[in-house]
Amino acid sequence: MSHTITPELVSLDADLGADKAAVIRALAARVANQGRATDAEALFADAWAREQKDETGLPGGIAIPHAKSTAVTEPSLAFARLSPGVEFGADDGPADLVFLIAAPADAAEAHLAVLSQLARNLMQDDFTDGLRAAATADEVTHIVWVAIGEEERDAAAGADDSGAVVSAPVPAGTEAAADDAATAAAPAAASGVRVVAVTACATGIAHTFMAADALTAAGKKTGVDLAVEPQGSSGYKALPADVIDAADAVIFAVDVDVREPQRFAGKPVVRASVKAGIEHPEQLLAQAVAAASDPHAERVVGAGTAPAAVAPAESGGARIKRILLTGVSYMIPFVAGGGLLMAIGFLLAGYAIASAHGDSGVSNAVYTLQHYAVWNLPPEGLVYYLGAIAFEIGNISMGFLVPALAGYIAFAIADRPGIAPGFVAGAVAVFMNAGFIGGLVGGLIAGYVAYLIGKPAVPRWLRGLMPVVIIPLLASAISSGLMLLILGAPIAWLMERMTEFLNGLTGAGAVGLGIILGLMMCFDLGGPVNKTAYAFAVAGLAAQTPASFHIMATVMCAGMVPPLAMALASTVLYRRGFTTVERENGAAAWLLGASFISEGAIPFAAADPLRVIPANLVGGAVAGALCMALDVSSRAPHGGIFVFFAIDPIWGFLLALLAGTVVTAVLLVLLKRFVGRPVAVAVAEPAVAPVAVAA
Repeated sequence: MSHTITPELVSLDADLGADKAAVIRALAARVANQGRATDAEALFADAWAREQKDETGLPGGIAIPHAKSTAVTEPSLAFARLSPGVEFGADDGPADLVFLIAAPADAAEAHLAVLSQLARNLMQDDFTDGLRAAATADEVTHIVWVAIGEEERDAAAGADDSGAVVSAPVPAGTEAAADDAATAAAPAAASGVRVVAVTACATGIAHTFMAADALTAAGKKTGVDLAVEPQGSSGYKALPADVIDAADAVIFAVDVDVREPQRFAGKPVVRASVKAGIEHPEQLLAQAVAAASDPHAERVVGAGTAPAAVAPAESGGARIKRILLTGVSYMIPFVAGGGLLMAIGFLLAGYAIASAHGDSGVSNAVYTLQHYAVWNLPPEGLVYYLGAIAFEIGNISMGFLVPALAGYIAFAIADRPGIAPGFVAGAVAVFMNAGFIGGLVGGLIAGYVAYLIGKPAVPRWLRGLMPVVIIPLLASAISSGLMLLILGAPIAWLMERMTEFLNGLTGAGAVGLGIILGLMMCFDLGGPVNKTAYAFAVAGLAAQTPASFHIMATVMCAGMVPPLAMALASTVLYRRGFTTVERENGAAAWLLGASFISEGAIPFAAADPLRVIPANLVGGAVAGALCMALDVSSRAPHGGIFVFFAIDPIWGFLLALLAGTVVTAVLLVLLKRFVGRPVAVAVAEPAVAPVAVAA
């Protein structure tokens, strides 16, 4: 095992750029130049993606950008002492000590432990003071080696002339330090309140352990009886059951799901981001002490936890928005996969595959699968039979749309105990023909009922039954009973009237709807407004009416406009008006836009929102209006230009898409040239491919 940091990875009193992107890129280049990463830009992109989730600046002039990356071949630390400092998002100002922590995607536990040990030492004043006082790169590396145990490792294992170590035990003190953080407790406070805490960040390397140490130190300082469990990438040591049972409150300072959360069921809980655990540990402890004596405090529900990093001060509107977007986000994979399979079925077997087969009461696809097989093909042949298979698989997948929406809305409220009641309520909404709105209402009811049932403290012997039997049973009965007996019929009536209204829209009414949908799709590029329009269109496809096909085509066409327009403007029409990185993003946006991934335009909107967003809105409205005016329809809910065979007329779709794209691109160029001054961006944000399909 070679050293994690070498003098070649150290920059002293350097000016690496005006912003944190430039600093991270420069440090990533150092790692790659030393042969420790195969691609500096790939490492930078991974570290930048982590930075976008939560800024890595910490109090005391410290920043620790970090990432696990497939580009990294050897665990590495690159260090820069900056002059002047650069803003990394800390409340107390710029950072002058910056460590880039680069770990391989499949790093071994021993490697992760070394990197985590560095993070823990950054909480120690003598360590950071030594780094600021160091005169040479060799002195810095020596300070770090001592801190992470590599100096002791060398002495114990022996090193050859090249610096490679013969054997590589886990660095001395690393496991002990982790154990100390998991079990450290100060003398009980006068109130006798006992608190347990869990810390966890996305990568499990740095923030996890720094938050654990900060909370432990705050516990000792304030006299709170505290035990902390850091859940890092190198594994974790679970708190003893008796410690948890004796606790009066729990702190979850996490950015990811808590592992084995059922251990804390029924405990009052304070939730925060892992960074809050580092920066405001005493405040979190005070909140936990208050929650311990508050009968109305939130409690850990059964086998799950609420979504990570939910700020305690979250407003009611923000909470509802987050809940609904959670449901839509989990619904989209059913739509994307199922819808594309249905489109392939249409391509292979024709649109008649979805029609009723005579008086059989089933579709042609179902009839074909019931009466024929590979060894007994239908008269239409093998291609038709394969089309029936593709269509029916997709149709079944699309049937989960409303139940999945309702189930994961309930999940966002009550976590895992809410999933089953939510799915059942969504299925009842489908049964009652209450559709998309019924799924929303059913999911909200199921989630809140499950949450309320699981909120009271129960005896320990009953806790295990709550999430798997009692909560699903009662929440399903109550929420689905309300849907069947009271709410389902009125919602179904409303959906029927809405469908009739949409089917009756012609002329100016249809064009007006197209403009509204186009504006919604282009306003926030995958955000709440965009997803609302997309979910409305997809849910309507179940009706298989001309209006639902027109709405789907309009939504898909308008959603493709922003990334394609950014690509056209930055790579063709006005290259000098965009930075080098923006032009690279523009090249990628061609494919993203063609695939109906609106997020391809986000880097441009983030850099220059006051000009990009208005241009997008105008182009989206044009595309939406033309789609409706030309009676364009789409039977596929996703895929963009690649599902051309499911769009009719395709020429109308392409004309609307071209018009919207050109209008947006030209308007953006005019705004950049004549309205305000161009935004100067030293190093623009890189394009990061979206993880989830967003409409």
